[in-house]
Amino acid sequence: MKASSLSTALPRSLVWLFATASGLSVANVYYAQPLLDALARDFGIRHAAVGSVVTATQTGCALALLLLVPLGDRMDRRRLMAVQLLALAAVLAAVGMAQSAPVLLAGMLGVGLLGTAMTQGLIAYVASAAAPHEQGRVVGAAQGGVFIGLLLARVFAGGVSDLAGWRGVYFSAAVLMLAIALPLWRWLPVLPPAPGRTMSYPRLIVSMLTLLRQEKVLQVRGVLALLMFATFNIFWSALVLPLSAPPYDFSHTVIGAFGLVGVIGALAAARAGQWADRGYGQRTTAAALAMLLLAWWPLSMMGWSLWALVIGIVLLDLGGQALHVTNQSLIFRTRPEARSRLVGLYMLFYALGSGLGAIGTTFTYAHAGWPGVCLLGAAVSLSALLFWWMTRSGMPVSIQQV
Repeated sequence: MKASSLSTALPRSLVWLFATASGLSVANVYYAQPLLDALARDFGIRHAAVGSVVTATQTGCALALLLLVPLGDRMDRRRLMAVQLLALAAVLAAVGMAQSAPVLLAGMLGVGLLGTAMTQGLIAYVASAAAPHEQGRVVGAAQGGVFIGLLLARVFAGGVSDLAGWRGVYFSAAVLMLAIALPLWRWLPVLPPAPGRTMSYPRLIVSMLTLLRQEKVLQVRGVLALLMFATFNIFWSALVLPLSAPPYDFSHTVIGAFGLVGVIGALAAARAGQWADRGYGQRTTAAALAMLLLAWWPLSMMGWSLWALVIGIVLLDLGGQALHVTNQSLIFRTRPEARSRLVGLYMLFYALGSGLGAIGTTFTYAHAGWPGVCLLGAAVSLSALLFWWMTRSGMPVSIQQV
């Protein structure tokens, strides 16, 4: 495909391809969440420690963001995507064949490494291919694909696991990665040479520290991402534990189907990028953080009504998606020549938050049950809202617009 023109709008079909590929890539990182009880049983991992499976994946995410994602500012992004995609398919197959807990954890680390490199590489790719006036909208659409992939991962994993076991989930995921390879190779636009192509790899990595030190927007939005994704993992990593036990005894398919509810919120929040394009980033942030906090009220009432759980999931995913899209739209405006490094740094905060959330929630559930999980989630959500309020006055004028 010919080089993308940064002055013309991207074709809708290409935006859909970015969104689909991003969703399929990120789904690999989250397949394990509704399978934690099955993995604990097969590999002899205690419930209080089974969060280590998710933590291993998030460790891989962090390594990818630090070591692989920045390569998009130095290498041909299209070729980089192809290599990473084929490697990801191989690692997914290896997880499906794992016979011991150490091999499983090593495989999960690899899934986090390559799945994250693919996902965030595609987000930086579409941001670079989009015209300036549509960047928020296009990033929002691609990020909508990421959130839907994240949510549907639980539905897919639950359904396939009930039919073919948890190993079938990872074998199927490997096939899906191979299926998307040809469309990506054929239709991804050829971009101008990477701005940092003359920069050595060590210098590229070191330059990330400079970006982190200099960019106030990145610092604030990164901390918000850490707290928001910790909130997400506090909920989703713990949900399978009460729903798979009495009095519910739900199957993996039913538990995974709760992810479908979150798609409503993700689709509604996809417009957040357009609002950021119009200068409403701070208003969107305030509304998103308020919804994250409010969501824990109905979630805490799950024992009385599953409808309350449904309402809480919609609020949680709507707030999280709107905040995430707004964060990225604002960050990408700061250094256009360093988008891969910026998204890598931003998502490092995400990986740290996700890992801490997974460890904290399984430990909390083991000692305080579902009410303890909800208190933990509400406390982290409130911390995010207070942090944003205290730092908003220090933002550049263009970011302070409301």
